[in-house]
Amino acid sequence: MSKTSPEQNKTLVLEAFHTLFNKRDYATAERFWSNKYIQHSAHIEPGRDGLFNLIRSIPDTLHYEHDLIMAEGDYVIVHGRFSGHGRPAAWIAADVVRIEDGKLAEHWDVLQDEATQAESKSGLPMFGNHFPA
Repeated sequence: MSKTSPEQNKTLVLEAFHTLFNKRDYATAERFWSNKYIQHSAHIEPGRDGLFNLIRSIPDTLHYEHDLIMAEGDYVIVHGRFSGHGRPAAWIAADVVRIEDGKLAEHWDVLQDEATQAESKSGLPMFGNHFPA
């Protein structure tokens, strides 16, 4: 049974993501991620160290922002954008995180390059209300 509410879990995930991806505060980020962290992402090495080492290898201009976040029980899904990572297009992500004992314990993601308005067959942006500049 969950010891935290879905609202608490959403707050935890957003604070953890901001601390690691935007602040690059690895010491504080260790408090958010379990030392038994399970990584299901195909592009990230296993465990918390795999994630932290990936972020260390990305330019300091990396920026994360979220749009939509939902939680049920111990699971949080957040729709976000990673920009400034040194690639031509920002990444739009759906991150699924399982919380255990107040820490991020497990992670899955779906990543896609952000489409420009010219590339969007729907004519709608993938993130927020406007297309990237």
